[in-house]
Amino acid sequence: MRLQRPGRTGIEVIFLASHERGAGMTARIGVVGIGWWACFMHIPAVQASGVATVVAICDRDPERLRIAGDHFGIAARYGDHDRMLAVERLDGVIVATPHVAHAAPAIAALRAGAHVLVEKPMATNAADGHAIQAAALRAGRQVMVPTALNFTAYSAQAAAWVRTGRIGAVRHVVCQMGSPLHDLMAGQPMLETANHLFRPPASTWSDPARAGGYGWGQMSHALAWLAHVTGLGFASIYAQDVKSPTGSDLYDAAVGRLTNGATVAISGAATVPKQVGMHTDVRIYGTEGCIFFANLPARLELRRLDGADMLVPLTDQEAVYDGALPVQVFARLCAGQTVDNASDGACNARVTAALAAIYRSAASGQVEAVD
Repeated sequence: MRLQRPGRTGIEVIFLASHERGAGMTARIGVVGIGWWACFMHIPAVQASGVATVVAICDRDPERLRIAGDHFGIAARYGDHDRMLAVERLDGVIVATPHVAHAAPAIAALRAGAHVLVEKPMATNAADGHAIQAAALRAGRQVMVPTALNFTAYSAQAAAWVRTGRIGAVRHVVCQMGSPLHDLMAGQPMLETANHLFRPPASTWSDPARAGGYGWGQMSHALAWLAHVTGLGFASIYAQDVKSPTGSDLYDAAVGRLTNGATVAISGAATVPKQVGMHTDVRIYGTEGCIFFANLPARLELRRLDGADMLVPLTDQEAVYDGALPVQVFARLCAGQTVDNASDGACNARVTAALAAIYRSAASGQVEAVD
Protein backbone atom coordinates (compact mmCIF):
# COMPACT_ATOMS: atom_id res chain seq x y z
CA MET A 1 0.00 0.00 0.00
CA ARG A 2 1.44 3.40 -0.96
CA LEU A 3 -0.04 6.46 0.62
CA GLN A 4 -0.87 9.25 -1.81
CA ARG A 5 -0.24 12.80 -0.59
CA PRO A 6 -2.40 15.22 -2.61
CA GLY A 7 -1.82 18.67 -1.15
CA ARG A 8 0.03 17.03 1.77
CA THR A 9 -2.84 17.89 4.12
CA GLY A 10 -4.75 14.63 4.44
CA ILE A 11 -8.52 14.35 4.91
CA GLU A 12 -10.12 17.76 4.45
CA VAL A 13 -12.91 19.77 6.09
CA ILE A 14 -13.95 23.30 5.20
CA PHE A 15 -13.90 26.55 7.19
CA LEU A 16 -14.65 30.01 5.81
CA ALA A 17 -11.88 32.53 6.22
CA SER A 18 -12.30 35.88 7.97
CA HIS A 19 -14.57 38.42 6.26
CA GLU A 20 -16.02 35.55 4.15
CA ARG A 21 -13.14 35.81 1.69
CA GLY A 22 -13.81 33.76 -1.41
CA ALA A 23 -11.61 30.85 -2.42
CA GLY A 24 -8.79 31.94 -4.68
CA MET A 25 -8.51 35.43 -3.18
CA THR A 26 -5.25 36.63 -1.63
CA ALA A 27 -5.56 36.60 2.16
CA ARG A 28 -4.18 39.39 4.34
CA ILE A 29 -2.07 38.16 7.26
CA GLY A 30 -0.41 40.00 10.14
CA VAL A 31 2.45 38.71 12.27
CA VAL A 32 2.86 39.50 15.97
CA GLY A 33 6.35 38.83 17.34
CA ILE A 34 9.16 39.54 14.89
CA GLY A 35 12.05 37.27 15.74
CA TRP A 36 13.94 34.22 14.56
CA TRP A 37 11.18 31.82 13.53
CA ALA A 38 8.81 34.49 12.21
CA CYS A 39 11.50 35.74 9.83
CA PHE A 40 13.08 32.39 9.01
CA MET A 41 9.86 30.40 8.51
CA HIS A 42 6.51 32.16 8.92
CA ILE A 43 6.85 35.20 6.70
CA PRO A 44 8.73 33.44 3.86
CA ALA A 45 6.25 30.53 3.88
CA VAL A 46 3.23 32.86 3.68
CA GLN A 47 4.82 34.97 0.94
CA ALA A 48 5.61 31.83 -1.07
CA SER A 49 2.12 30.34 -0.63
CA GLY A 50 0.57 32.10 -3.63
CA VAL A 51 -2.70 32.56 -1.73
CA ALA A 52 -1.75 34.98 1.07
CA THR A 53 0.61 37.80 1.89
CA VAL A 54 1.95 39.31 5.11
CA VAL A 55 0.68 42.89 5.05
CA ALA A 56 1.52 44.00 8.60
CA ILE A 57 4.02 43.16 11.33
CA CYS A 58 3.97 43.95 15.03
CA ASP A 59 6.69 43.97 17.68
CA ARG A 60 7.63 46.05 20.72
CA ASP A 61 11.16 46.54 19.37
CA PRO A 62 11.25 49.28 16.69
CA GLU A 63 14.63 48.09 15.40
CA ARG A 64 13.32 44.61 14.75
CA LEU A 65 10.37 46.09 12.91
CA ARG A 66 12.70 48.21 10.80
CA ILE A 67 15.02 45.32 9.93
CA ALA A 68 12.28 42.82 9.13
CA GLY A 69 10.05 45.35 7.39
CA ASP A 70 12.85 46.50 5.13
CA HIS A 71 14.03 42.93 4.48
CA PHE A 72 10.57 41.65 3.43
CA GLY A 73 9.18 44.89 2.00
CA ILE A 74 6.37 45.22 4.57
CA ALA A 75 5.39 48.84 5.13
CA ALA A 76 2.73 48.47 7.86
CA ARG A 77 4.61 48.22 11.17
CA TYR A 78 3.07 48.39 14.63
CA GLY A 79 4.27 48.42 18.22
CA ASP A 80 0.88 47.30 19.58
CA HIS A 81 -1.20 44.37 18.34
CA ASP A 82 -4.51 46.02 19.25
CA ARG A 83 -3.64 48.97 17.03
CA MET A 84 -2.69 46.64 14.18
CA LEU A 85 -5.98 44.76 14.50
CA ALA A 86 -7.96 48.00 14.56
CA VAL A 87 -6.30 49.47 11.47
CA GLU A 88 -5.66 46.45 9.24
CA ARG A 89 -8.38 44.25 7.76
CA LEU A 90 -6.75 40.89 8.48
CA ASP A 91 -7.92 37.42 7.55
CA GLY A 92 -5.28 35.76 9.69
CA VAL A 93 -2.76 36.53 12.41
CA ILE A 94 0.40 34.60 13.21
CA VAL A 95 1.49 34.83 16.86
CA ALA A 96 5.24 34.22 17.22
CA THR A 97 5.90 36.04 20.48
CA PRO A 98 7.90 34.39 23.32
CA HIS A 99 6.21 31.30 24.80
CA VAL A 100 4.77 33.15 27.80
CA ALA A 101 3.16 35.88 25.66
CA HIS A 102 0.92 33.90 23.29
CA ALA A 103 -2.49 34.25 24.90
CA ALA A 104 -3.22 38.00 24.72
CA PRO A 105 -2.50 38.58 21.01
CA ALA A 106 -4.11 35.26 20.03
CA ILE A 107 -7.35 36.05 21.85
CA ALA A 108 -7.37 39.65 20.57
CA ALA A 109 -6.94 38.47 16.97
CA LEU A 110 -9.75 35.94 17.30
CA ARG A 111 -12.06 38.61 18.73
CA ALA A 112 -11.17 40.77 15.73
CA GLY A 113 -12.43 38.03 13.41
CA ALA A 114 -9.12 36.60 12.23
CA HIS A 115 -7.99 32.99 12.14
CA VAL A 116 -4.90 32.52 14.30
CA LEU A 117 -1.76 30.46 13.90
CA VAL A 118 -0.08 30.51 17.31
CA GLU A 119 3.36 29.02 17.72
CA LYS A 120 3.83 26.05 19.99
CA PRO A 121 3.38 25.75 22.85
CA MET A 122 -0.06 27.29 22.35
CA ALA A 123 0.12 28.52 25.94
CA THR A 124 2.16 27.86 29.07
CA ASN A 125 -0.68 27.14 31.48
CA ALA A 126 -3.94 25.26 31.14
CA ALA A 127 -6.13 28.32 31.79
CA ASP A 128 -4.63 30.26 28.88
CA GLY A 129 -4.89 27.23 26.61
CA HIS A 130 -8.59 26.83 27.37
CA ALA A 131 -9.13 30.61 27.02
CA ILE A 132 -7.64 30.62 23.51
CA GLN A 133 -9.81 27.71 22.44
CA ALA A 134 -12.91 29.29 24.01
CA ALA A 135 -12.22 32.56 22.17
CA ALA A 136 -11.98 30.67 18.88
CA LEU A 137 -15.32 28.96 19.48
CA ARG A 138 -17.01 32.24 20.37
CA ALA A 139 -15.58 33.96 17.29
CA GLY A 140 -16.28 31.09 14.91
CA ARG A 141 -12.62 31.22 13.85
CA GLN A 142 -9.89 28.60 13.81
CA VAL A 143 -6.78 28.30 15.95
CA MET A 144 -3.91 26.38 14.37
CA VAL A 145 -0.63 25.36 16.03
CA PRO A 146 2.21 24.51 13.60
CA THR A 147 3.14 21.06 14.85
CA ALA A 148 4.03 20.01 11.34
CA LEU A 149 3.87 16.22 11.62
CA ASN A 150 0.13 16.47 12.27
CA PHE A 151 -0.44 17.96 8.81
CA THR A 152 1.01 15.10 6.78
CA ALA A 153 -1.03 12.52 4.90
CA TYR A 154 0.66 9.66 6.75
CA SER A 155 -0.49 11.14 10.09
CA ALA A 156 -4.03 11.42 8.69
CA GLN A 157 -3.78 7.71 7.85
CA ALA A 158 -2.71 6.84 11.41
CA ALA A 159 -5.61 8.86 12.83
CA ALA A 160 -8.04 7.12 10.46
CA TRP A 161 -6.83 3.71 11.66
CA VAL A 162 -7.61 4.66 15.26
CA ARG A 163 -10.96 6.28 14.50
CA THR A 164 -12.18 3.33 12.42
CA GLY A 165 -11.29 0.86 15.18
CA ARG A 166 -8.42 -0.85 13.38
CA ILE A 167 -6.49 -1.28 16.66
CA GLY A 168 -9.56 -1.54 18.90
CA ALA A 169 -9.56 0.49 22.09
CA VAL A 170 -6.32 2.35 22.88
CA ARG A 171 -4.79 0.87 26.04
CA HIS A 172 -1.12 2.02 26.09
CA VAL A 173 1.04 4.62 24.31
CA VAL A 174 4.81 5.15 24.16
CA CYS A 175 5.85 8.60 22.93
CA GLN A 176 9.54 9.52 22.49
CA MET A 177 11.06 12.65 20.98
CA GLY A 178 14.60 14.00 20.53
CA SER A 179 16.01 17.22 19.04
CA PRO A 180 19.47 18.65 18.26
CA LEU A 181 18.99 21.68 20.51
CA HIS A 182 21.42 21.19 23.39
CA ASP A 183 23.06 24.57 22.69
CA LEU A 184 19.77 26.48 22.57
CA MET A 185 18.32 24.84 25.68
CA ALA A 186 21.54 25.51 27.61
CA GLY A 187 21.53 29.23 26.84
CA GLN A 188 24.09 29.18 24.01
CA PRO A 189 23.65 30.54 20.47
CA MET A 190 22.02 27.96 18.21
CA LEU A 191 24.79 26.85 15.87
CA GLU A 192 22.79 26.61 12.65
CA THR A 193 21.27 30.12 12.98
CA ALA A 194 24.53 32.07 12.62
CA ASN A 195 23.52 33.55 9.25
CA HIS A 196 19.81 34.09 9.99
CA LEU A 197 18.20 37.53 10.14
CA PHE A 198 17.62 37.04 13.88
CA ARG A 199 18.73 34.30 16.27
CA PRO A 200 16.57 32.57 18.89
CA PRO A 201 17.01 34.29 22.28
CA ALA A 202 18.13 32.45 25.39
CA SER A 203 15.41 34.31 27.31
CA THR A 204 12.74 32.26 25.49
CA TRP A 205 14.45 28.90 25.19
CA SER A 206 16.60 28.37 28.27
CA ASP A 207 15.08 30.49 31.06
CA PRO A 208 12.82 28.26 33.20
CA ALA A 209 11.00 31.33 34.51
CA ARG A 210 9.88 32.10 30.94
CA ALA A 211 8.85 28.56 29.92
CA GLY A 212 12.28 27.70 28.58
CA GLY A 213 13.34 24.07 28.32
CA TYR A 214 12.72 21.01 26.22
CA GLY A 215 9.17 20.30 27.34
CA TRP A 216 7.69 23.67 26.42
CA GLY A 217 10.10 24.19 23.54
CA GLN A 218 9.74 20.88 21.71
CA MET A 219 7.52 18.20 23.24
CA SER A 220 4.40 19.98 21.95
CA HIS A 221 5.20 18.35 18.61
CA ALA A 222 5.03 14.76 19.86
CA LEU A 223 2.16 15.32 22.29
CA ALA A 224 0.07 17.08 19.64
CA TRP A 225 0.62 14.12 17.29
CA LEU A 226 -0.44 11.72 20.04
CA ALA A 227 -3.54 13.77 20.90
CA HIS A 228 -4.53 14.21 17.24
CA VAL A 229 -4.11 10.57 16.24
CA THR A 230 -5.72 9.03 19.35
CA GLY A 231 -8.32 11.75 19.94
CA LEU A 232 -7.53 11.47 23.65
CA GLY A 233 -6.45 13.89 26.35
CA PHE A 234 -4.39 13.41 29.49
CA ALA A 235 -5.81 12.69 32.95
CA SER A 236 -2.77 12.45 35.27
CA ILE A 237 1.02 12.59 34.96
CA TYR A 238 4.11 11.84 37.06
CA ALA A 239 7.36 13.30 35.71
CA GLN A 240 11.05 13.79 36.37
CA ASP A 241 13.64 15.80 34.44
CA VAL A 242 17.34 16.61 34.13
CA LYS A 243 18.33 20.27 34.08
CA SER A 244 20.65 22.29 31.86
CA PRO A 245 23.19 24.73 33.36
CA THR A 246 20.52 27.45 33.18
CA GLY A 247 17.99 25.39 35.14
CA SER A 248 15.80 24.52 32.18
CA ASP A 249 14.97 20.89 31.38
CA LEU A 250 17.19 19.09 28.87
CA TYR A 251 15.59 15.66 29.43
CA ASP A 252 12.05 14.75 30.45
CA ALA A 253 10.48 11.44 31.46
CA ALA A 254 6.82 10.99 32.41
CA VAL A 255 4.20 8.31 32.90
CA GLY A 256 0.49 8.83 33.23
CA ARG A 257 -3.04 8.01 32.16
CA LEU A 258 -5.04 9.19 29.22
CA THR A 259 -8.66 10.23 29.60
CA ASN A 260 -9.91 6.77 28.60
CA GLY A 261 -7.80 5.07 31.30
CA ALA A 262 -4.97 4.00 28.96
CA THR A 263 -1.43 4.27 30.26
CA VAL A 264 1.16 6.49 28.58
CA ALA A 265 4.95 6.81 28.73
CA ILE A 266 6.47 10.07 27.45
CA SER A 267 10.11 11.10 27.09
CA GLY A 268 12.14 13.84 25.46
CA ALA A 269 15.83 14.64 24.98
CA ALA A 270 17.55 17.79 23.70
CA THR A 271 20.99 16.34 22.96
CA VAL A 272 20.57 14.70 19.57
CA PRO A 273 23.62 15.34 17.32
CA LYS A 274 23.09 18.16 14.83
CA GLN A 275 23.65 15.88 11.83
CA VAL A 276 20.82 13.57 12.93
CA GLY A 277 17.92 15.99 13.32
CA MET A 278 14.62 15.88 15.17
CA HIS A 279 12.96 12.51 15.58
CA THR A 280 9.60 11.40 16.95
CA ASP A 281 8.68 7.79 17.71
CA VAL A 282 5.15 6.87 18.86
CA ARG A 283 3.70 3.42 19.47
CA ILE A 284 0.00 3.01 20.15
CA TYR A 285 -1.17 -0.32 21.55
CA GLY A 286 -4.84 -1.33 21.41
CA THR A 287 -7.06 -4.29 22.12
CA GLU A 288 -6.93 -5.47 18.48
CA GLY A 289 -3.51 -4.33 17.33
CA CYS A 290 -0.98 -1.51 17.37
CA ILE A 291 0.42 1.37 15.33
CA PHE A 292 4.16 2.05 15.00
CA PHE A 293 5.17 5.50 13.77
CA ALA A 294 8.57 7.18 13.45
CA ASN A 295 9.80 9.97 11.22
CA LEU A 296 13.47 9.01 11.60
CA PRO A 297 14.00 6.36 10.41
CA ALA A 298 10.62 6.70 8.73
CA ARG A 299 7.91 4.11 9.18
CA LEU A 300 4.15 3.84 9.64
CA GLU A 301 2.77 0.38 10.34
CA LEU A 302 -0.54 -1.09 11.40
CA ARG A 303 -0.04 -4.47 13.07
CA ARG A 304 -3.19 -6.44 13.93
CA LEU A 305 -3.78 -9.50 16.08
CA ASP A 306 -5.59 -11.14 13.16
CA GLY A 307 -2.59 -10.62 10.88
CA ALA A 308 -4.34 -8.07 8.61
CA ASP A 309 -1.38 -5.71 8.73
CA MET A 310 -0.93 -2.55 6.64
CA LEU A 311 2.45 -0.95 5.96
CA VAL A 312 2.86 2.55 4.52
CA PRO A 313 6.20 2.84 2.71
CA LEU A 314 7.91 6.07 3.74
CA THR A 315 11.35 7.38 2.97
CA ASP A 316 13.28 9.44 5.49
CA GLN A 317 13.06 12.35 3.05
CA GLU A 318 9.25 12.13 2.92
CA ALA A 319 9.02 12.13 6.70
CA VAL A 320 11.56 14.88 7.42
CA TYR A 321 10.13 17.70 9.52
CA ASP A 322 8.66 20.39 7.23
CA GLY A 323 8.13 23.63 9.17
CA ALA A 324 6.60 25.41 6.17
CA LEU A 325 3.77 22.89 5.76
CA PRO A 326 1.40 24.11 8.51
CA VAL A 327 2.05 27.75 7.59
CA GLN A 328 1.01 26.98 4.02
CA VAL A 329 -2.12 25.22 5.30
CA PHE A 330 -2.89 28.30 7.42
CA ALA A 331 -2.48 30.57 4.40
CA ARG A 332 -4.97 28.43 2.49
CA LEU A 333 -7.41 28.52 5.43
CA CYS A 334 -7.22 32.32 5.53
CA ALA A 335 -7.79 32.44 1.77
CA GLY A 336 -11.06 30.52 2.17
CA GLN A 337 -9.80 27.19 0.88
CA THR A 338 -10.65 23.74 2.18
CA VAL A 339 -8.10 22.50 4.72
CA ASP A 340 -7.67 19.98 7.50
CA ASN A 341 -6.78 21.76 10.75
CA ALA A 342 -4.94 18.78 12.22
CA SER A 343 -3.47 20.71 15.17
CA ASP A 344 -6.35 22.86 16.36
CA GLY A 345 -7.15 24.67 19.59
CA ALA A 346 -8.86 21.71 21.23
CA CYS A 347 -5.90 19.42 20.53
CA ASN A 348 -3.40 21.94 21.83
CA ALA A 349 -5.41 22.87 24.91
CA ARG A 350 -4.92 19.20 25.87
CA VAL A 351 -1.21 19.46 25.08
CA THR A 352 -0.79 22.66 27.11
CA ALA A 353 -2.53 21.11 30.12
CA ALA A 354 -0.36 17.99 29.88
CA LEU A 355 2.90 19.95 29.66
CA ALA A 356 1.88 22.15 32.59
CA ALA A 357 1.25 18.98 34.63
CA ILE A 358 4.65 17.56 33.60
CA TYR A 359 6.40 20.65 34.95
CA ARG A 360 4.31 20.69 38.15
CA SER A 361 5.07 17.03 38.76
CA ALA A 362 8.80 17.43 38.13
CA ALA A 363 8.80 20.21 40.75
CA SER A 364 6.54 18.51 43.30
CA GLY A 365 7.69 14.91 42.94
CA GLN A 366 4.03 13.88 42.98
CA VAL A 367 1.45 12.62 40.53
CA GLU A 368 -0.39 15.65 39.18
CA ALA A 369 -3.91 15.79 37.78
CA VAL A 370 -4.13 17.36 34.34
CA ASP A 371 -6.40 20.42 34.35
